[in-house]
Amino acid sequence: MSALHHDEHGRSGSTAATEAYTLYDDVAEGAAALVIKRYSTSFSLASRLLNEPVRTRVCNIYALVRVADEIVDAPRPDGDHDQQLRVLDSLHAEVHEAMRTGHSANLVVHAFARTARACGIGTDLVDPFFQSMRTDLFRTDHDEASFATYIYGSAEVVGLMCLKAFLLDQPRPEAQYAELAPGAQRLGAAFQKVNFLRDLGDDRDNLGRSYVPGLDPEHFDVAMRDRLLDDIDADLAAAAAVIPRLPAGSRRAVAAAHALFAELSRRLRNASPARIRSERIRVPGPAKARVVARAVTVGV
Repeated sequence: MSALHHDEHGRSGSTAATEAYTLYDDVAEGAAALVIKRYSTSFSLASRLLNEPVRTRVCNIYALVRVADEIVDAPRPDGDHDQQLRVLDSLHAEVHEAMRTGHSANLVVHAFARTARACGIGTDLVDPFFQSMRTDLFRTDHDEASFATYIYGSAEVVGLMCLKAFLLDQPRPEAQYAELAPGAQRLGAAFQKVNFLRDLGDDRDNLGRSYVPGLDPEHFDVAMRDRLLDDIDADLAAAAAVIPRLPAGSRRAVAAAHALFAELSRRLRNASPARIRSERIRVPGPAKARVVARAVTVGV
């Protein structure tokens, strides 16, 4: 059929085709937003403070991250590690192809590729992420070197992807990226380390993993708790120093996310090792709202 045919509303075929792929893009980004809404209430809350189009870009990034994470953390009842690896490898290949072509039949991948192509997110950030996800399928304990590599791939590169999304419309994005990248990495690392502590018992009991080198959940004590939280708080402090230099449309959201994890760090420090081992420490809804309300004033 000619690309210049007219539909029943009198639109040319080329116009209808443009509207069709624009609708597909919108549906893909809606799918990414739904993934975030269902899987992460804290992220969903903070992301509402981002201006558009940055909010959509960041949701597209996190949706892919969430899907990959679920492949390795939530295996099918009748599956095994080999099946998980095949699915993860397939997803990785789909992402590469979509980043090259700008199109995917996987809606979340399509949304991510749109953002990656627009923001200059390359395979240098995507590939370490997928490698860390693969690590979860075959490594149960870490030494200092593998832990640093895992943190970089699973968390720091995600912070760098988001930073690229924040800076796309800025006058000097490359220079600003070089200046702010270390802070973005430290913030991503802090988020991941907080979650390692929050999930200490579940990771060991249900997933058979122990991420932090030298940490035995059965002998987790106050000294170890405080040592880990001192490291987390140092990451948070380094990240806080760069938040005021973020673009105004992103600053409030990052400040809110930082404040939520700083509050989690505080609550973890006030919790006994036994409680951390047996319970996922959370910030209750009303307290979360207060933390966010205070934090947004930093980003004004």
